[in-house]
Amino acid sequence: MASLKDRLVNALLSRGLIQQAQLEEALVVQRTHGGTLQKILLERGYIGEPDLLAALSQGLGIPPISLGRMKLDPNLKGLISREVALQYQLIPVSCIGQTLTVAMADPLNIFALDTLAAMTGLSINPLLTTGKDVRDAIDQYYGTGVEETLKEMVRKAESDSADLAAEVAATAAAKGGQNEADDLLRQTQEMPVVKFTDALLTRAVRIHASDLIIEPQEKTVRVRYRVDGVLQEGPAPAKQLHSAVVSRVKVMSELNIAERRLPQDGHFKFKVDDRLVDFRVSILPSAFGGNVCLRILDKGEIKLDISTLGFDPDDLKKLKACAQRPHGMILSTGPTGSGKTTTMYALLKLIDRPERNLVTVEDPVEFELPGVNQVSAKPDIELTFAKALRSILRQDPDVIMVGEIRDSETADMAVKSALTGHLVLSTLHTNSAAGSVIRLMNMGLEPFLLNSCLMAVLGQRLVRRVCAKCAEPYQPAQGLAEKLGLVDTKGQPLELVRGRGCRTCFQSGYAGREVIAEALIMTPEVRELVLRRAPEREIEQTARKLGMKTLREQGVMKARQHITTLEEIFRTTLGEVVG
Repeated sequence: MASLKDRLVNALLSRGLIQQAQLEEALVVQRTHGGTLQKILLERGYIGEPDLLAALSQGLGIPPISLGRMKLDPNLKGLISREVALQYQLIPVSCIGQTLTVAMADPLNIFALDTLAAMTGLSINPLLTTGKDVRDAIDQYYGTGVEETLKEMVRKAESDSADLAAEVAATAAAKGGQNEADDLLRQTQEMPVVKFTDALLTRAVRIHASDLIIEPQEKTVRVRYRVDGVLQEGPAPAKQLHSAVVSRVKVMSELNIAERRLPQDGHFKFKVDDRLVDFRVSILPSAFGGNVCLRILDKGEIKLDISTLGFDPDDLKKLKACAQRPHGMILSTGPTGSGKTTTMYALLKLIDRPERNLVTVEDPVEFELPGVNQVSAKPDIELTFAKALRSILRQDPDVIMVGEIRDSETADMAVKSALTGHLVLSTLHTNSAAGSVIRLMNMGLEPFLLNSCLMAVLGQRLVRRVCAKCAEPYQPAQGLAEKLGLVDTKGQPLELVRGRGCRTCFQSGYAGREVIAEALIMTPEVRELVLRRAPEREIEQTARKLGMKTLREQGVMKARQHITTLEEIFRTTLGEVVG
């Protein structure tokens, strides 16, 4: 009989989920470093959890289950504690007679099955699900545990931190103000500070935040998390504990804890739920202390399949066609946090082949891409984008990704690279796709050069999806529906959806995000306008006549498809709800 590994491999290959070269590389890693094949495939980005789940189900003969919309029986908490659920990555689903059904990320964990049978005295029926589904279900079913820990620590800190601060101040006074760094370091090693900081980081990862911000006020501290692009407040430490928390972050990032006058940047890795998460740190001196912003780069959350990001099918087809060309330039534009880099990564994954040499220059490298040579720009030692590009061109690349075009020198080098037989992917900070062409010309690029290399420009935003667990139908106002074309054949407003707010979505009514984008394809008509330096408005109008849908139009389409809401579309496309 075929082994589990053989059955899994056969399922993966027969479904076309991985390439033979990727499989062989993963097997080499497994022989060298150990670990399960499925974990290696996930970590290296060769396959997503949903596809792996389907292959495992086929190979093991165990039915898969999606926990996202299931209402779990609260009475089963008495059978399996939160600690056991976390330890074995499982969740109780139902209990009928003497059979307990559990959803597991690893249903072959015989030790876990035996332990559950011994604890409950029941027969265990395992179902297969993803690790992410299990973690989310545990947080929703049992509670995160972190929120309560944070609140308890805040209460304790109110009484303890004053004594701690007084002790440190007294020590510093006794030393005549000397060795302040030593005192700060000792503060960061106090157990309440360590636990509180760790709890902040853990909560940020578990609620899928993209940023964690710790802001000192005159008498208080504010802690905020950016979830799905929107900031929300969380439990904050006492003011007396702020400097210790900031110093703890500096220690983790290997920064100078005594430096309070200058901005500092760093990074560190922190383990949450058995996986390492990258944190990018920025500390800015403010009037009331260090303002800390941590960008959370969770590899388990990033999606690198261009087909699942939310692009319009017609635009996606055109974009894929451009990406398959041997040379030229593709740009993704939008404000900070609009998903530009993720789009570029997804395009790189789409065109990655063993016979192609892919190189990136980024500031900094956000995610490690297997098979791609990634260079981190370091402006402080004069390793700029432009300088790195010059060296990259001597490395015989086929595809080059430039993290961001920030200045005329980088723009010039990127265009020259595209003109000399390379496919160049990059990002730009502009408000629209048509505006990007004007911005490049303002950087000094000649129109005929842009016409020779530019293939497509994406103007994109991220919109929040309506929470599936609390979605409810509604009809927009008649005037607004008519203005947006959201009426039926009788002129009545179409039925849309919005979220009521529930525990799953933290009462926001939204869960997750996806792309809306306008795709400016460089057709002959558009190239003619660029050549004569036509204004942005004229370029956009011509592109719309040729089939380009604007950000607003793409957003309204997603509202019609019950993906998002009109309020969210107007928020992200800088419009106002009227009518």
